Amino acid sequence: MEQGKKYKLALVGATGVVGRMAREVLEEKNLPIKEYVFFSSAKSAGTKIEFMGKEYEVRELKENSFDEGFDYAIFSAGGETSKKFAPIAAQKGCIVVDNSSAWRMDKEVPLVVPEVNSREIKNNKGIIANPNCSTIQAVVPLKVLDDKYKIKRIIYSTYQAVSGAGIKGINDLEKGEEPNYELQKFAHPIINNCLPHIDVFLENGYTKEEEKMINETRKILGRENLPITATTVRVPVINSHSESINIEFENEFDLNDLKENLRNAKGIIVEDDPMHDIYPLATTASGHDEVYVGRIRRDYSVKNGVNIWVVADNLRKGAASNAIQIVEEMIKLDKKEK
Repeated sequence: MEQGKKYKLALVGATGVVGRMAREVLEEKNLPIKEYVFFSSAKSAGTKIEFMGKEYEVRELKENSFDEGFDYAIFSAGGETSKKFAPIAAQKGCIVVDNSSAWRMDKEVPLVVPEVNSREIKNNKGIIANPNCSTIQAVVPLKVLDDKYKIKRIIYSTYQAVSGAGIKGINDLEKGEEPNYELQKFAHPIINNCLPHIDVFLENGYTKEEEKMINETRKILGRENLPITATTVRVPVINSHSESINIEFENEFDLNDLKENLRNAKGIIVEDDPMHDIYPLATTASGHDEVYVGRIRRDYSVKNGVNIWVVADNLRKGAASNAIQIVEEMIKLDKKEK
């Protein structure tokens, strides 16, 4: 990104797990931002943080916080905070990229993964939603395949890392075997378990996480009636979500062509040499913004089916990096218009 700093950016939820990752990614990208301001809840306000060689004091988020004027804000402080403060920021002329689920299914709010539907960014009315972490990594390869072969049905099975549940989820894995440890996040110990329970259960038997994946995928792909089912599972892995995705297409496909389309797509790294034990791993994806795809094989149980294994860093591409990529795209659009 070219220099010539001029924009002012707020990071809300700067001290949380995603907020800390956002600071790390912002340092790496070094966008043309002239001023950063970090906000948190009253509990964390006053915390001193190091960022780009300077010390900043984290401010408490208040209703007048955006009066001083911001170009962009990244919100990573939960749904209730976003519902209250994102409209306030937008009214002050700030464009909000929101990491919570508060605005994702609002028809007036674009739900954006830059590799998939960056054109939606310009349709914002002050708020842009960042999709769920498990949805983001899935739709990057799915968009490529939908454009080429037209998807008929999707079956998701996810294996999601504890970092997606925040610091309490990480503690349940890292400290779970300590004597007298009381679980902070999960209903059961995550050590030695796979928990088919992410977010709350709904009356239809699905979890909210599963419903998010289904609804968000439809919205991002622009396929509101696309048949999708999902089972989302928390596994004893610190970071990076893994997903088994079964896809049925309307059209026939050549498997080698399908692999080549994925290899040539932006933001995707294909690791698919199972005979030499090469396939995407959580440890490989951690620390990277790309989506890793492997175990690409035909599903012989249906006419035009394929199975893929998709892995990505849920704190980076699944949250912080995707939000920052959206800001990056907005800056590019702004410079073009000027």
